[in-house]
Amino acid sequence: MAVKQTGQLSLAEAFLGSKLPGGSSPLDRLSGLVKWYRFEKLLVALRDGGPGRAAWPPLVLFKALLLQSLYGLSDRELEEALGDRLSFRRFVGLGLEESVPDHTVLSRFRNLLVGEGLMEKLFGELDRQLEKAGVILKRGTMLDATLIDAVSAPPTPERASKDADARITARKGKGGLTFGYKAHVGVDEGSGLIRTVITTPANVNDTVPADRLICGDEKTVWADAAYDTHARRARLKAEGKKVRIARRPNKHHALPARLKHYNRLIARRRAAVETTFATLKNRMRLTTIRYVGLAKAAAQVTMAAIAFNMRRWAAITG
Repeated sequence: MAVKQTGQLSLAEAFLGSKLPGGSSPLDRLSGLVKWYRFEKLLVALRDGGPGRAAWPPLVLFKALLLQSLYGLSDRELEEALGDRLSFRRFVGLGLEESVPDHTVLSRFRNLLVGEGLMEKLFGELDRQLEKAGVILKRGTMLDATLIDAVSAPPTPERASKDADARITARKGKGGLTFGYKAHVGVDEGSGLIRTVITTPANVNDTVPADRLICGDEKTVWADAAYDTHARRARLKAEGKKVRIARRPNKHHALPARLKHYNRLIARRRAAVETTFATLKNRMRLTTIRYVGLAKAAAQVTMAAIAFNMRRWAAITG
């Protein structure tokens, strides 16, 4: 299969590049941090140009999907932005005179990533690069979860939902219901980087995937009372970790004053994880799962986590 050749600079681009030595935009800084060839090795088998068309280089499409996550764009909005924004073209490796992948190419490539089970491998590759760069601190892992709406309408007595995997759950402390999914994360204390991410239907209790969010190399585990179980506390202590999980009252006795104070201290330290969710939801617009089904929902959340970590890496080192 023929492969599109990209990245040949025009005279105008060469001039612009000379005005930006080393790249001065956030995307230029990010381009210089990441070892893209390592991602390219994972993506090399994924080529989809559609019938009768040359295939787009997978790395170009992967970088395009990163931009989509960073800026919260739909497939059509991403196609338009690639056509209009020089910084986007520079980041993915397209020249000014080159065509851009359309929304159908981007959608097919995303489906290939899901079908080949590559999202976790791509997330793991970035984690290895972050660790080698020394930006993962491993002082502690902060556990938390957030609800994300499904794009499909919830079921009614008269009709089923188009998304058979999404579920309805109550919003804790906010009132109302959510139909969709839940993103569970383990965030590195101090750096704010996402080290683990799991997506489930919205009605899965926070504690169910919690043990898979704990990395194993951290010194402390921080979590709210939703994660509090005797078995988890005992196991973490046996592993030599500091357990900083808020205590939950039992149905017979209220918490004594000292444990209420303990919970407040933990809540203050854990507040940093809310910054992670604020960035994902407010700046990266991860408020709705754009696609139908758990596999695609998980892919969207994992890609957002990759994009978030790249953005955070650039901020830490910038």
